[in-house]
Amino acid sequence: ELMESFRRVFTAAGVSNSFYPVPQGAIGVGSAFEGWSPRDWDGVYRVLVPLNSPPGHAFHLELNSARQMAARTFSVRVELVCTCKREQLGEEPLCFLHHSQEELRRKQKRSLLETLCTGSYLDVERTSHWFYQLVRSSWLHMPQSYSWHLVFQPCSRSCRFQLSKGKKSLTVEMLFGVRQGDSDIFVVSQPTEAQKGNPSNFVSSQPTEANFMASTAWPETYAVAEAKFFQHVARQLPCQSLHLKCLQIFTCILKGTGFSSSTWKTVLMHVLTTVPLSRWRRREFARRLWDIMAYLRRCLQSKHLEHFVLGNERLPAEISLPPAARRVEPLNLFEHLARDPAAHREAMRAY
Repeated sequence: ELMESFRRVFTAAGVSNSFYPVPQGAIGVGSAFEGWSPRDWDGVYRVLVPLNSPPGHAFHLELNSARQMAARTFSVRVELVCTCKREQLGEEPLCFLHHSQEELRRKQKRSLLETLCTGSYLDVERTSHWFYQLVRSSWLHMPQSYSWHLVFQPCSRSCRFQLSKGKKSLTVEMLFGVRQGDSDIFVVSQPTEAQKGNPSNFVSSQPTEANFMASTAWPETYAVAEAKFFQHVARQLPCQSLHLKCLQIFTCILKGTGFSSSTWKTVLMHVLTTVPLSRWRRREFARRLWDIMAYLRRCLQSKHLEHFVLGNERLPAEISLPPAARRVEPLNLFEHLARDPAAHREAMRAY
């Protein structure tokens, strides 16, 4: 309800008629919106706000490096495009490509390249500051502003704030991102919940990469595709929430065993595609818990746990992926266990 109010205010403010990115409907991502939360959940509700390119501009995603698929970052290149046909139809924007700089300066606001970009690339930190200003100026026009108190929290790559009303309070983090084509894969301003740690807590002997991220780097996320998968299976299960109760068992009761919530979630999603959905009944709860444990044991023994989205032929057709993501060789999330015998022995002892 809050995000829909923001969207209406953004639209009324004429954002879509400016030369800034155009916010679309927000998408809830992470455990809070999927219906489960690990014990160490930070209490933050994260929503992803897709950004479309403004008139006269186009977004192009460029892969920054040939790193592992699950840790890729992109740059969002901004290109000016011809709008002469729109002008001929009576629309006002001048064409950035075919009108003189003097005429553009006199009659039209600056292009996105001149406001939120570093060179030709959309800058995350500049976009975050613009988005913060947009949310801040919109708040007093929101119906929620009459009963809730809003306090912004510092963040250079997202818009984060706390809402309070009496003894009630909640923290919201609005991430923003760009969709890859028409798919459910996005590049986002900040790593999402599941990307903030390794698939397991067993540390490899390989040196870890620095946490520094360039202001033009947008990490890739599969959070929307995973949320759609959970929605897909919930519609078919005899007990809609049984799989989420299984996930809560492992992420909460077994906290401290060394397996991250990301590992349990990945294993559960694989089991949901191998065990018939008709068998997820309340009376079979204990058996499904054992299926998840057995699947994890097989993955540990083989030192191989496949990424759930990339290269998964069992993924429901309603989840849209870029063609390259369906054809790619499935990524092994337990590769570090294959490289590090000590970490593998520790993982087996923990199991």
